[in-house]
Amino acid sequence: MLKAFVLSCSVAVLGTVGTASAQDWTKSKWGPNDEIGAANYMTPELVLKAASLVKTGKTYALGFPVDSKMPAYPPRGFKITVVQPGQAGSPGLGPSKTTYNDDIIEGWVGVGSQLDGLGHIGVEHVYYNGNKLLEFADPTGLKKLGVEKIPPMVTRGVLLDMAAHYGTDVVKEGTAFNVKEIEEAAKKQGVEIRQGDVVLFHTGWASLIGNDDKRFNSGEPGLGVEGAKYLTSKGVVAIGADTWALEVIPFESKNVFEVHQILLPMNGTYILEVINTAELAKDKAYEFLFVLGQPRFKGGVQSMINPVAIR
Repeated sequence: MLKAFVLSCSVAVLGTVGTASAQDWTKSKWGPNDEIGAANYMTPELVLKAASLVKTGKTYALGFPVDSKMPAYPPRGFKITVVQPGQAGSPGLGPSKTTYNDDIIEGWVGVGSQLDGLGHIGVEHVYYNGNKLLEFADPTGLKKLGVEKIPPMVTRGVLLDMAAHYGTDVVKEGTAFNVKEIEEAAKKQGVEIRQGDVVLFHTGWASLIGNDDKRFNSGEPGLGVEGAKYLTSKGVVAIGADTWALEVIPFESKNVFEVHQILLPMNGTYILEVINTAELAKDKAYEFLFVLGQPRFKGGVQSMINPVAIR
C-alpha cells in the first residue's frame, strides 16, 4: 500500500535487503528476464505434496466481500452499479422474453482482499529485477511485471495465529512480528515454514472492519523488517495477513513501507492483504492447501482476490 512519496524512501534501505543481500538486489537469481519472482519456487512436485494435505475437504474463502463501505488506504474507493442495458420499456429479448442484469465497477483495484504484484513497490523508481519506472510503467498498464504474469498459486499454506500467541482477540497496532515472534508462534503450533509456502498471519485486526474503520486504517500489527528478511530467506512465495498493509504500522524506523520493499522489489515475494483468516484460526487450521488464481488484469499492478484454503 502506498502513495507516490513511498518511492522516495531513504536509499539506506539498499543496505538492508533480505535474501538479496549477497548480490545486487536489482538482479534476480532467476535471470535477467524473470518477471514472477518467488513464484518460481512452485513446482509440480510441490503442488502434489501440498495436495496431500487435503484430508477433510473443508474449504475456506479467504477473501472478504467488497462494497463501497470497505475501508481502504486513501484515496482508494469502490462502488458497483447494476444496469439492464437496452431493456427499458421492453418485455425482454426474443419470444422467451429473456432479461438480464449487468454490473459496472468503478474503483481502485487495491480495495479489500488483494494481491500486490511485483510492479507495485520500488526503491527510487527501480522495481523487481532492476526494472526502471520509465521503462516499464505506462498509464495504460505495466509493460512488465503485470499481475497476468503470475502463475496460479497452488502450494502449502501456513497460518500463524498471532492473536493466540499474544493471548488476545486483536493484536495491538505497532506490534512487530520478527524472528523471535515468528519462530515462537510456529513452534507453539507445531508447524515448520518451508520453501514454496504461503505464510498468513492472523491478528484479529480484520474484526475492526465495519466496527471501527478509523482504527483499522490508522495502524496495525504486522511483519517487521527482520521478520521479512527471515521469511524471504526461507524461500516463501507470498506472505499475507488480515491487515491492510501486512507490515507493522507505526513503522519500526523512519523508512516508509520498508517491509514492502524487502518483499516485492528486493526478493520477488508477493504480498496478500486483508485476508480473512478468522475461520482458519478458529479451527486451528495451521497447515492447508492454498489455491489462488487471481484475475489476470493485463498490465495490472494489483488484483482483487478470493484465495481458497482446503483442508
